Amino acid sequence: MGMQHIDIALVLGTLALATACGGSPTDPKSGDNAAKAPASFSEQVTRGGELFGDHCSSCHGKGGEGTAKAPPVVGPKALPLDPPSGAQFRKSKFVTVADVADFVTKNMPADAPGSLSEEDYFAVLAFDLHANGIDLDKKLDAGVAASLTIPRD
Repeated sequence: MGMQHIDIALVLGTLALATACGGSPTDPKSGDNAAKAPASFSEQVTRGGELFGDHCSSCHGKGGEGTAKAPPVVGPKALPLDPPSGAQFRKSKFVTVADVADFVTKNMPADAPGSLSEEDYFAVLAFDLHANGIDLDKKLDAGVAASLTIPRD
């Protein structure tokens, strides 16, 4: 199967999820945020929306539009290929959704890096993709993320 191309805004939405910050730190594997693993992309979007509100919106804005604390993850100005100059956390390029997932799982939320489960990180990325107009016909996971190339003008 060849690499799928997605709209840049969708991928950037994924980045937004990856760069989420804020919220109260809990252990989603066993804490208050624990939930049954989503079985579909649609279920991931729903779960990701809850997680975005809890862990990302305080920095990236309620709609992912960005704030003084963090860049946008939704919309045409969402995270570009190269990290912004002076970026506090991001130092790598985002070529695929997997690049974003790798960054997010290691660096976000900023106040508790790596604190979410892999399932929850992919749910947030699914929410961001959806917020940017991208819907998948299968659940987002590491393999699917690696096949999604972020298109550039």
